[in-house]
Amino acid sequence: MNSSSTLRNSIFKSFFMMSIMATLISFVLLQIYMFISSNERVSLSFSIFMIITLFFTLVLLSLYFGLRTSFAFKGRIDDISTFVTLLRSGKFSARVDSYGHDELGLLADELNQLAKYIQEQVKSLQRLADEKSELAERAHGAAVMEERQRLARDLHDSVSQQLFALNMLSSAAYKNIGGDPDKAEGIIKQVAEIAAKAQGEMRALLLHLRPIDLKGEGLREALMILIEELKEKTQLEIEAALDGIENLSKGTETHMFRIIQESLSNILRHSKATKVKIMTEKKEGVVTLFISDNGKGFNLSESKMTSYGLQTMKERAEEIGGYFQIRSREEEGTYIDLRVPVA
Repeated sequence: MNSSSTLRNSIFKSFFMMSIMATLISFVLLQIYMFISSNERVSLSFSIFMIITLFFTLVLLSLYFGLRTSFAFKGRIDDISTFVTLLRSGKFSARVDSYGHDELGLLADELNQLAKYIQEQVKSLQRLADEKSELAERAHGAAVMEERQRLARDLHDSVSQQLFALNMLSSAAYKNIGGDPDKAEGIIKQVAEIAAKAQGEMRALLLHLRPIDLKGEGLREALMILIEELKEKTQLEIEAALDGIENLSKGTETHMFRIIQESLSNILRHSKATKVKIMTEKKEGVVTLFISDNGKGFNLSESKMTSYGLQTMKERAEEIGGYFQIRSREEEGTYIDLRVPVA
């Protein structure tokens, strides 16, 4: 039942109950007056007048108090509903007034306790992220070795095979360039396509070679350097609006940087995009990140979310208490949304 129907029911019940009370009180007063009065005719006329006056007075009073109570009840319900909406949007610092010790007051108290608990959990997650960043710095040597091994596997699985294919195709084109120019032209076209793909793979791998830590830079400064490098080395048209990401905790900065880095790497490798948009904003205690491209996209109903890159981004977002969402359709680009509550 919504608040409007609750309001109508409350008004009706108040009006009905007060009307019954007005009738009963008027009847009792009439009987008392007639009993003590000596002039029955005057008594009857006066009694009827008193009954009507008292009846309408009590009806008006019942209507007034019914409306007042119902609007107060509706206002409290609306406050609680707004508070729940704020919690769902990530504003865990919000609180709702309890107003009293009735059922709605107890419900408001419980919701406030829930918001406080969630807020403390987010702080704990962010504190753990900071501690994890410190531990990652101490284990930097092991991380570098692991990254080198992963890059070696990627080079072997992708770029190495593409270079082998380029070697075979270029040899075939050389052999056919004199005797069969049309066939040689088709082979050279394949060489150009594989070379472009290998170049994208190499750029994505080089992007991963950037250090995990920000080397003393703020998140905004590190992202601007990264974006300028990509503009110089690729054909990507990157639009960036980086606001509200100053003074974040170290763990939050590191995880957001790596999420953006991983997103750009996926764009270079798979999307065939020409335009990328990166936007950040801080509003009401929540930092939002939006990344979009005009690439070929993919079907989310397939098992893409289980891929290493996307799964890593989702895990990094969860480690700092954030909400990660990816949207994509074939031939319509890919969109990434990240919301992180901050102190």
